Formats: sequence, structure tokens, C-alpha cells
Amino acid sequence: MAGAGGDGSLLAISDLHVRHADNRAIVEGLRTESPDDWLLVAGDVGDTVEQIEWALRLLAGRFAKVVWSPGNHELWTPPTDPVTLRGVARYAHLVELCRGLGIVTPEDPYPAWEGRGGPVTVAPLFLLYDHSWRPEGFDTPEAALAEAYRTGVVCTDEYLLHPDPYESRSAWCAARVAETARRLAERDPALPTVLVNHWPLVREPTRVLRYPIFAQWCGTEATADWHVRFDAAAMVYGHLHIPRTTWYDGVRFEEVSVGYPREWRRRSAPPGELRRILPEPDGVPPSAW
Repeated sequence: MAGAGGDGSLLAISDLHVRHADNRAIVEGLRTESPDDWLLVAGDVGDTVEQIEWALRLLAGRFAKVVWSPGNHELWTPPTDPVTLRGVARYAHLVELCRGLGIVTPEDPYPAWEGRGGPVTVAPLFLLYDHSWRPEGFDTPEAALAEAYRTGVVCTDEYLLHPDPYESRSAWCAARVAETARRLAERDPALPTVLVNHWPLVREPTRVLRYPIFAQWCGTEATADWHVRFDAAAMVYGHLHIPRTTWYDGVRFEEVSVGYPREWRRRSAPPGELRRILPEPDGVPPSAW
């Protein structure tokens, strides 16, 4: 699969959270600037299968290609969702939903973007987290999790994101990391990559979290060198709801989340602006947007 040339751009967004009416209106307003534009969606589209399908169907009809990586919200099994699948079965259901819409998932061959700023291999990833990003003084995942419960800073994943048939989300993460590393190692070595994952591949972006202990639900030490190891031209992520551009080892990391209305209403920038990944924007700021 290859991206056409023309005037298109490789664009990105995440954390649409369309269960909120104001966010749903943002998605309804998203438009392409060129018929050749691709859109990278880095997870947390919605909480229920109906919400996810509504948003992705709309976007698939507007962009030349949509590439999706799941977030933790897509993997939840909320009690209000008629689709009661859990864990791997739920993820597989969403993959088939996306394929029916012509959307690229982490289970599909990685497409090549050959438009402006290319060629690059676009690699949507699904990696989860393993509680290895722990605060100082907490030597085990169990200790860090106990401290989170003690302080009341607990991710909803603990209640709604089931790892079935794995014994834990950490075990599911280990399996995803191993399989994804194998696939990335087999890609065309002549092309750089754009890596797309809901969670950041390195821990540094989580250092600005208001509650540092929440970082244990944000990634894994196993991917700390992937942006270098797999020749990334850019890394796209969300989850933190802190949209900004940062650089690690010379690689551009783009946090592209919309976030919740209570968050984006406080920002000076209008919500829902698509971030251009390629061609690389001129004058990209080195830190916060």
C-alpha cells in the first residue's frame, strides 16, 4: 500500500473522546485540505463500539487513508456498551470494524507514505503499558500500584480494561512488544518510519504530569530506544492530553490529543486542529504548543 504524491500531507490527531458532545462536534468539523491527505488517529476515539464506529466511519469518508492505533478507552468494556467483548476479543472486533471501513490497523501491513516529506513507512502500533514507569522509591509494580490506590490516583483501566486471555495487562503488553518489535525489524530498512502509538515510547513526556504516579499507565521501558532503533522520522502519540512537540535523540515526538472539553477550553489554541507530521512544518517549537 502506498500513498500518492500530489499536495497531500500526513496529518495526526488523537484522544477525540466523542462521548462528549462538544468533542463530537469537533470531529464533525474535521476536514482535509487536500484529497491526498492521510490521517493518523492515535487512539481514544470513544468508549463504546458505537462511538468508535461513528467517528472512524466519518473520518474514513473524508481522508484518502486513515491509520488507527487503539488507545485504552477503545479497549474498555463499559457496562453501558451492548458489545460485551473483553481484552483480545474486543481488540480483534475493532480491527475487523476498521478493516471494513478501509482503515489501516496495527494488524495490517505497514503502508508507505510517498507524498510530500516521504517516502516513509507508517507503522501503527498497539503496545499497552507494564507499570515499569514507576516513581522513585517504588521498586515493584505492586508497590507503585498500592501507592496509587492510597493516593486515589488510579487509572479507570483498572476497572474496565480487561486483559483476557492474558493474566494481566503487563503480560499482554509484553506479548505486544515482542510481536511488534519483530514486525518492525522486518520492515523495509531503506525507509525511515513514522511510529504511531497511543502511549509515548519514552518516559520523558510523562515528567510534566500533574500526578507523576499516573505514568505507570502510560508506557513501558521496553520501547525506550525504539525511536532510534527503528529509524523514526517522527513519533506520534496521545494519552497524556498535553499536546506539544518535543525532541528526543533528534527525533520529533508529537503529542496530538484533543482531550476532554474541560481541558481544551483552557487552552489558547482552538481544539481539533490537525497536526502536520509530514512534510515537517517549518519552525516547529522545541517544547510546548
